[in-house]
Amino acid sequence: MRVGTARSAAVQWVAEHARPDAGFRGACFSGSTVGLPDDAELSPFSDVDVVVVTAAPGPPAGPGKFRFRGALLEVSHLPWDELASADGVLSSYHLAGSFRRDTVIDDPTGRLRELRADVSHRFAERCWVRRRCLDAERRIETRLAAFDASAPFHEQVTSWLFPTGVTTHVLLVAALRNPTVRLRYPAAREVLDAYGQAHLYPELLELLGCARLSAARTGHHLDELARTFDATAEVARTPFFFSGDITAGARPVAIDGSRYLVERGDHREAVFWIIATFARCHTVLAADAPALHRARLPAFLAAVADLGITSADDLVRRGEEVIAFLPTLRRTAETILAANTGITGITGITGITG
Repeated sequence: MRVGTARSAAVQWVAEHARPDAGFRGACFSGSTVGLPDDAELSPFSDVDVVVVTAAPGPPAGPGKFRFRGALLEVSHLPWDELASADGVLSSYHLAGSFRRDTVIDDPTGRLRELRADVSHRFAERCWVRRRCLDAERRIETRLAAFDASAPFHEQVTSWLFPTGVTTHVLLVAALRNPTVRLRYPAAREVLDAYGQAHLYPELLELLGCARLSAARTGHHLDELARTFDATAEVARTPFFFSGDITAGARPVAIDGSRYLVERGDHREAVFWIIATFARCHTVLAADAPALHRARLPAFLAAVADLGITSADDLVRRGEEVIAFLPTLRRTAETILAANTGITGITGITGITG
């Protein structure tokens, strides 16, 4: 399917299913397809991300991934008040990219296009890029600080894994690249290679614990994940914010996309999303099928054990290693900022500050 065809399906979905809601304030594209031409071929392992802006109090979790008119869409909700100011959007590493280009699908108030005009004009200014790098770095620190050793082990793994993965986003933001989710590690490797910082990439993999993991072992864990995933998709009932990622419709991304990475030689780069999906499956199973959760748990424990993690103490220690790595990460991001010809503004200022 062409990207333009998938976008047309998304526009139609917004018109039919989002716009009639009383809290609807607009919608825009986000994610990995932003910037791709309409005639580009959409990867079978990718979806089209749609952000629905709503003024409803306590917006619900989006429907996640689903098929609509042949296209795989992922719809999420964004509170209207998060778009209160262009400066706030420019400072947010996960929001700014959606307004860098003309991504607006529907804009009944005109606010989204106003934001887009302002944000796109200032997006590449050095001070705002630095603020977004700092935003990503703070997310690492705050989320690791919130680690709860009393939570179920699969939830502990999630609370360590995602902030650890945000180390890649600091680099992607500095390079003016999309802070992608599933493909964050190969994207970060490309950035480090492009800016002469390839020596840092093994350290990112060490923090994740997969630097020496073999393709065969990764493939084994993916096979086990596929069994857990399929079983979870059949029994899932309790809504979670990620529920749309654990469905039969999402399987091409979660399982087939990871298998594609393994088969092309990027098995270590596949590990992040394998473990993330594994842990999310067990969150669902613990709520909706406790017996199945217990039956499938050994496969998950074996996967994280291959990352050097068998206990909460291991996760605490690994989180501390990530924090200790932040000064190096900050210096590398600054090196990328200094060399990035796409960034505008005053040069010669060191340190990622506003």
